[in-house]
Amino acid sequence: MEPEIWRRFVVPARITLDRLHDVIQVVMGWKDYHLHEFGVGKKRYTEYPKSKQDGFECGKYRLGDLIKQKGRTFRYLYDFGDDWEHELVIEDSHYFNPEPGMELYCLEGERCCPPEDVGGAPGFFEFCKALKDPNHREHTSYTEWAGGDYDSGKFDAQAVNWELMKYLRWSRDRFKTWGGIE
Repeated sequence: MEPEIWRRFVVPARITLDRLHDVIQVVMGWKDYHLHEFGVGKKRYTEYPKSKQDGFECGKYRLGDLIKQKGRTFRYLYDFGDDWEHELVIEDSHYFNPEPGMELYCLEGERCCPPEDVGGAPGFFEFCKALKDPNHREHTSYTEWAGGDYDSGKFDAQAVNWELMKYLRWSRDRFKTWGGIE
């Protein structure tokens, strides 16, 4: 679908799918308000599956254990109402960045991510149309909803990398767990 919104980013092969979901949320610019699902082959992985039909618990599986070959694709679905479906491609399963602390890194991307709850692709196109047209019936309400400065063509990899750095810091392993349980 045009215009395409995409990101190229680096994660370690040992990342679990639940953490990969977190990284996708950061690189896309979403707030993690909705359910998600990974599809690898015919298997589904999600948070808190209630039955086998719901798939497997994504926090128990590492990306590198499920997908090893360069060029392999798999699916990520975010927000089962808006249905933001992503195709993820493993470009290099042996990528190495010599800079310390750079195991998560956004290399590049294009276009701003659609806002949460915009109504899927059709809603996003209507949203962008309304923002560009001051005479559109929804222009004022959408401008206010978007915070007044939404630019669908904007993408800032440096800002994404700052957020990834914070995510790495916040999600690091700790010496003690909450409540002192070892």
